[in-house]
Amino acid sequence: YKQHSDILESMIIKLYSKGVTTREIADLIEKMYGSHYSPAQVSNISKQMIPKVEAYHKRKLSDKFFCVYLDATYLPLRRGT
Repeated sequence: YKQHSDILESMIIKLYSKGVTTREIADLIEKMYGSHYSPAQVSNISKQMIPKVEAYHKRKLSDKFFCVYLDATYLPLRRGT
């Protein structure tokens, strides 16, 4: 049971980090695995991401940044026949 629970919790964290809402995650977990998690439980599990997010925001940035700017214009032309 513990291993199954750990797998579901890691799946919840991965889905949350991809931007899936807590309610959607709860529905997906129930449909896919048959385990019921309320959106509040999903929210509590996803709080494990907070230290990682804070560390990401506090990371030291490089002195050099590269930027690629692409501009494209598409003009559909109709050939006269």
